[in-house]
Amino acid sequence: MTPDLTAPRAPRVRKIRSLTGRSVRSRQGRFLIEGPQGVRSALRHRPEWIQEVYLTPQAAQRHRDVADLAHQTASDSSGIRVLFGTDEVLQAMSPDAQGVLAVGTITAEAPRGFDSARLLAFLHQVRDPGNAGTVIRAADAAGADSVVLSAASVELHNPKTVRSTAGSMFHLPVATGADLEESVRAARAAGVQVLAADGSGRWELDDLADAAAATPPAAAGVAGAQRVPDLRRPTMWVFGNEAHGLGRQEMDLADAVVRISLRGHAESLNLAMAATLCLFASARAQR
Repeated sequence: MTPDLTAPRAPRVRKIRSLTGRSVRSRQGRFLIEGPQGVRSALRHRPEWIQEVYLTPQAAQRHRDVADLAHQTASDSSGIRVLFGTDEVLQAMSPDAQGVLAVGTITAEAPRGFDSARLLAFLHQVRDPGNAGTVIRAADAAGADSVVLSAASVELHNPKTVRSTAGSMFHLPVATGADLEESVRAARAAGVQVLAADGSGRWELDDLADAAAATPPAAAGVAGAQRVPDLRRPTMWVFGNEAHGLGRQEMDLADAVVRISLRGHAESLNLAMAATLCLFASARAQR
């Protein structure tokens, strides 16, 4: 495989590198997919999004399935180009590409309807791309139906967000620009309970998991004036900003606010870790 691209300063290389900038992505409607896992997932699950695939000859040998997928997708769709570049070229395009890179079309997805949903994650004003991407990955692993990002959250197509999803953003619908209050109303109308995750919550996640596992449920019925949340029900989890969490107004929208009790001396849990625990608690209870 003789490299098609050998000049790290070539216009094509600079144009692709420029997609690390948000204004360029917005203007061109294109984004970077870096690394073999992300490109593999995009080719398998969202081939219609892919415009170009770049590989080094060494990476094509090392990740032969990705190279084969790229060529097969290109033969099925005349709009996709597969090109080989030297290590220096791929490094100039992206230092995080590991010799495999794709350029995709930015496609806006509307929030999926709640009627048949069992598990969803709503990210409210989550600003860190690594956290957002990891929550998407956790939601995918837990079998969630979709992830929704609020209007003030991090850009989905930020390269770090895309990398942090490890391909999961191509496995399930991820909607952006949503309004929390409207989403809560839509969820309730479809019979989906809304649980907010916050350290000040009345309900403890472990207790809810124990109650869901009990037969009959150990905590069924009414506790005070509020019904005990049932993790077996269709659920939309709401997760807040890394630094400030959820405000009182956002928590008041939820049916219940749930906390994760810390057993050791840690001050708090990372947002993505807390979201993972909540999503898997629901997934297990629903199973």
